[in-house]
Amino acid sequence: MRRGLKISLVTLTGAALTLSASACGGKKAETGGGSSGGEKKTVKVGLAYDIGGRGDKSFNDAAYAGLEKVKSNLNLDIKDIEATKGESDNDKVQRLDLLAKSGYNPVIAVGFAYAGPLGKVAKNHPNTKFAIVDDSSIKAPNVANLVFAEEQGSFLVGAAAALKSKTGKIGFIGGVDTPLIKKFEAGYVAGAKNVKPDVKIDIKYISRGTDFSGFTDPAKGKTIAEGQYDADADVVYHAAGLSGVGLFQAAAAKKKYAIGVDSDQYLTAEAAQKPFIVTSMLKRVDTAVYNFVEGASKGAAQSGPVTFDLKNEGIAYSTANAAEIKDLQAKLDELKQQIIDGKITVPTK
Repeated sequence: MRRGLKISLVTLTGAALTLSASACGGKKAETGGGSSGGEKKTVKVGLAYDIGGRGDKSFNDAAYAGLEKVKSNLNLDIKDIEATKGESDNDKVQRLDLLAKSGYNPVIAVGFAYAGPLGKVAKNHPNTKFAIVDDSSIKAPNVANLVFAEEQGSFLVGAAAALKSKTGKIGFIGGVDTPLIKKFEAGYVAGAKNVKPDVKIDIKYISRGTDFSGFTDPAKGKTIAEGQYDADADVVYHAAGLSGVGLFQAAAAKKKYAIGVDSDQYLTAEAAQKPFIVTSMLKRVDTAVYNFVEGASKGAAQSGPVTFDLKNEGIAYSTANAAEIKDLQAKLDELKQQIIDGKITVPTK
C-alpha cells in the first residue's frame, strides 16, 4: 500500500527527470523530547529503493520501517524514490544526485545495485552522508556500508525447514543467482544438513546474470514453488523479494509450509497464508537504517563497513507463528548460540 504524494516531474540540471516519488512523513511529528525547547529536530532523509519498491513486504519495506522507528525521536522530511525495471546505472546516478542536490542528508541506497552509481555520486557530494545496504565495495569517508550475515539467519531457518519436513525434502527459491543470494542458499543448505544430514534440497532460481526480474515476479515464484511442492518438498524458503508473494500463494493452495525472508512476512501475509508460514529469516535492515539516521542526525554518522549478525541482533528468525515454530525454538536457539560462540562457522558459498 503506497502512501503520500506523487511527484511526477522534477528538473535536474536543466534536464527533465521523470520519477515516481512518495513524499512520506513530510507532515511534522508532534513536538516533545529531542532538542532543547521541546522541539524535535527535523532531518531530511532520502531513500532510493531497490527493484520492487515500497510495498514489496520484504527488503524495501524493511528499509522504510527503519525510518518509521526514527519518527519517535525526530521529525522526518522523507523523499523515497523507486527504481524501475530495466533502468541503467545512469538512472540510479541521477536519482542519488537528485536527492543530494535537493538537500536530503543523509541519503540511503537500498541494495547492492547502487554500488557503482553511489561511488560516482558520493565524491561529488562530500558533505552528504550516504549509506548503502548490502555492499562493502564502496570506500569513501561519507559512505556507510550496511552489510549482513544473511547466511547465519538462513542457517537457522534451514534447520527449521529440515526439522519441520515430514517428506525429507525441502526447497529454496532464489530471486537472482547473485553472490548475495548465494549466501542465503549456502546458509540454508548448511543449517538443514546440520540437523538432518540426509535431507534433500531442491534449489531453483527465478532469473540469472544481469536479469533482475527474479526479484519482482510473483507469478514465476508461484510456478516454481508449485513444482517444488509437487515434487514432494513440503517446506520452501525464498530469498526472492516481491516474488516470494507467489511462494505464499502456492503454499496456501497446496497446504504446505513456506519460510519468509528479510521482514517478518507472517505479519503481512494474507490471512489464508499465515498458518503455512513457519517463520521468516529476519534481516534487520530496519535496525541498520534506524541506527544510521539516528547517528547522522547527531553528526555522528558511521562510515565504512557496519556488519549486522546474530550476535548484535541484526539477524534473527521470526517467532510470530507460535503454533508452528514453538516446538523448534529450543533447537534453533541452541544452534544460534553455537554460531555466536564460534562453534559453528556458517559457509557463505
